[in-house]
Amino acid sequence: MERSNIEKIAQTAEDKLLLAKLWDKISAGIRRDIPAHTCFLSPREQEMARYLFGEQSGLVRFGGYGDAERKMICYLPDYLDVDNLYDAGSPVVCLHAEYYEGDTLSHRDFLGALMGAGIARDTVGDICTGKGCCDFFVSAEIAPYILQNFSSAGRTRLHLTQVPLNQAAVQEPEVKELRDTLASLRLDSVISAGFRIGRSQAAQFISAGKAAIDGLPCEKPDKAVTEGAKISVRGLGKIKLQTVGGQTKKGRISVIIHRYM
Repeated sequence: MERSNIEKIAQTAEDKLLLAKLWDKISAGIRRDIPAHTCFLSPREQEMARYLFGEQSGLVRFGGYGDAERKMICYLPDYLDVDNLYDAGSPVVCLHAEYYEGDTLSHRDFLGALMGAGIARDTVGDICTGKGCCDFFVSAEIAPYILQNFSSAGRTRLHLTQVPLNQAAVQEPEVKELRDTLASLRLDSVISAGFRIGRSQAAQFISAGKAAIDGLPCEKPDKAVTEGAKISVRGLGKIKLQTVGGQTKKGRISVIIHRYM
């Protein structure tokens, strides 16, 4: 665990600034032997933090529920365990929004409304939408402000309540199942099938830095994709290579892809 690693890990000036902030937060907790946490981090940012802190004991990633994508890095002294992160003093809060079911609101609708309300992106974790409701995770510091001031998403009125983390019931996202056959499991082929666009167009999205596999950016169209991988493409959405089957008589690979709605 060396602060000098920031220069080796960071790829941009923004990365350096972020990593310096993470270092200051966590190292202060370690020195004083008290709990400490960072802001919410994307999967790529979590990977940078993993390289920065190495095998430092007491560090856990926490996003409010088991399958969270955006997570904080938390330092827990020896006298605390992971269960304490679900208690009332947790750095993460789950807010439950209810609204008229006839108004279909997406992840993008909620995120846009939160950003429009002046709420910083790094204080917001996962946003899990359902029919007439949405559970979203935020930092404990910003939760009171959101409860008092976040009353609508677009023209849709919201009713907000705080839910204990151990009672949060995150709904499974709605998906569209697509069945196809591919010549190979290249990234551009999977994106082409999942979003129903040409492979050359898919390759352009990838080369432009708009694609990520399991949250990690990838600019290689020929990158092999494994079963279960989640792929996001900025401007198109998110898909998952749900199942890789056997080969057809023509030597193509049968696949099932889930496209998140």
